[in-house]
Amino acid sequence: MSEGWLSVEQIAEQHGVTRDSIYPWIVREGLPAHRVGRVRKFQASEVDERVRAGGADESAPAANKNDETD
Repeated sequence: MSEGWLSVEQIAEQHGVTRDSIYPWIVREGLPAHRVGRVRKFQASEVDERVRAGGADESAPAANKNDETD
């Protein structure tokens, strides 16, 4: 049986954060999200794996940021 798709709200509730926390995780931390029309959908197993690996740790350096030099 295949895993169902979850909404931003469901992922936020599952991880005890607000939905506004999820969007930065997608952009900065590479949280796996799939576009379905205009909305983002998630596989719980992919998100859980990423969170366990530290992919949603806002205190850690972002995985997708470019190195900036002054």
